[in-house]
Amino acid sequence: MHIPSTSSTQDADTRPALSVVEASEGGWRQTHLGRLLGHALRRFDARVLALMASDVQVPLALSNLAARAQVGAAHIHITRHLATGGSRLTDLATSAGMSKQAMGDLVDQCEAWGLVTRQPDPHDKRARQVVFTPSGLLWLEAFRQAVARAEAEFSHAVGVEVATVVALGLEAYAGGYEG
Repeated sequence: MHIPSTSSTQDADTRPALSVVEASEGGWRQTHLGRLLGHALRRFDARVLALMASDVQVPLALSNLAARAQVGAAHIHITRHLATGGSRLTDLATSAGMSKQAMGDLVDQCEAWGLVTRQPDPHDKRARQVVFTPSGLLWLEAFRQAVARAEAEFSHAVGVEVATVVALGLEAYAGGYEG
């Protein structure tokens, strides 16, 4: 991976360009930060789902769905973004960075599985809120525990110091994202 210099004397305009050979071989396409972050995210999400699939606290039907890879990263969007008190579909979609239609389809599927339900919004009788069901709250707790375990495994794999630097760096970088 090419890490650009952080020196104030060398900015993006003065960094050496890739040689013709480096550019034509395309090695940078396999090792750039965005690709590595994407791989890391997929690996982390897969581990979280595997942990949830084997969690005895997760309702059996949901555990079976996770074990058979029927639950994927898209379903984790609901787990990550749905407020425990409920969220409007539009707010949920915005928070997850998805279209309202795509989130609606995801909510329909999660509703069929018993993770969430739609209820009238107490603040606007015309609107509806998506809320966790009791099974969905068990799923959410299993998600919390699986994330904590996956983070501990990551820390063990790369070392506490590196894990801390990675977490702080990603937090700082992601903090500027308005997507």
